[in-house]
Amino acid sequence: MPEEPVRVGVLSLHNSKETKAILNAVEALGHSPEWLRTENTVVRFADGRATLSPDVDVIVNRLLLSNTDQPSEELGLAQTLDRIRPMLNVPEATARAAHKTATAASLVEGGLPVPRTVFALSTDQLNDLRHEFDDEAVYKTAIGTHGGGAWKVEIDDPLTASVGQRRAFLQELIGPEDETPRDLRVYVVDDTVIGAMYRTAAESDWRTNVALGGAVEDATDSTPDAVLDLAREAAGIVGLDYAGVDLIQGTDGWYILEVNPTAGFKGLYEATGRSPAPYIARQAIERAGASVDSERVRILASTLDDSVPSCKPVPPTVHEEQAITIGFTEQVVVSGTSGTKTVIAKSDTGAARTSVDIGLAADIGAGPIHKVTRVRSGSTKQSSRRPVVDLVIGIGGRQHTVAANIEDRSRMTHRLLLGRDVLKNYQLDVSRRVEDHVQVADEE
Repeated sequence: MPEEPVRVGVLSLHNSKETKAILNAVEALGHSPEWLRTENTVVRFADGRATLSPDVDVIVNRLLLSNTDQPSEELGLAQTLDRIRPMLNVPEATARAAHKTATAASLVEGGLPVPRTVFALSTDQLNDLRHEFDDEAVYKTAIGTHGGGAWKVEIDDPLTASVGQRRAFLQELIGPEDETPRDLRVYVVDDTVIGAMYRTAAESDWRTNVALGGAVEDATDSTPDAVLDLAREAAGIVGLDYAGVDLIQGTDGWYILEVNPTAGFKGLYEATGRSPAPYIARQAIERAGASVDSERVRILASTLDDSVPSCKPVPPTVHEEQAITIGFTEQVVVSGTSGTKTVIAKSDTGAARTSVDIGLAADIGAGPIHKVTRVRSGSTKQSSRRPVVDLVIGIGGRQHTVAANIEDRSRMTHRLLLGRDVLKNYQLDVSRRVEDHVQVADEE
């Protein structure tokens, strides 16, 4: 008799292409996908038992703990469901992987190499320990994603133990000074290497993330087996069923940078022509006790199907009062590497990117500059070049890490301009204003 289809739930509250690809792969393998989202997921506790709706046999955890304002809430959700159904990438492992120094502690305990790192809870201690590193070092928030919350700092740059609400640490900068930065990502599923790629930083940036424009190159066959084994060991030590493991080569060998439980598929597929989605789907189906045709998985992996899956639940009507509203001007907390300021910001839906005054950027230690963009003013056909830095923007208890333009806004009323990169998270009420005490002619 043929096997009953396995019901595979993918726990994902966002609309990532990776989530869609896994769900589509489950269906293509002849099983039943369920997208566990806000719109459709209910847990009941009654008569001494817990029930989940929609009911599934196994869950693939795709919650983005590193890219949410409330990671503890999403971690609690994953822990709840983990007690009800078998789960890939269990909550304890994903929490460990999302926090970079927790990952480093696990790797060191397991005897694996990581870059020299200092994690101090005090700002004074962190600055006192800066001399232990070379003239340039890497300064990171312990939780971050897509390259956000990572800076290259000089020996005299002042640092803070926290950036916004996230703790930060110092790490050795590895790699030749005269070469474009490059690292290696290895994608591991069920202790098997699916593919490997080199990631090379885009021009004027030092970070290799594909989301920041990094270029990719297939490295699956050229990477030494010992390095691939390092990646497999790293995923296992952190406790992940599937992961993207980032490594970098130093003068004395390879080091593990991060173990990412929700690594993207786009770059790997572009470099290798292989999608991890069918392999993750197979792992889930087999975890539920069913069998999968390996050749079918291999064939499906040659295509990255990230179209909207048929199982996506229909969203309910969103009531206007549920949306968080901000005004045309709004009080904002803005943080850099060495300080935090509270300012009155102006909202501008015509601007794609947030802009910060050069003086304010200096006050909070925004930087270093990681690229330069060309911006065209709305009042002129001429364009200008503006440096881009990472900022942490806090509004009403929420935080957003954005890449902001630096410009001279000294003659303008507002030192911070909120673009669509921030405003997309809110409803804008242009009639609502928070007045600043400083009265300056507005020439924006």
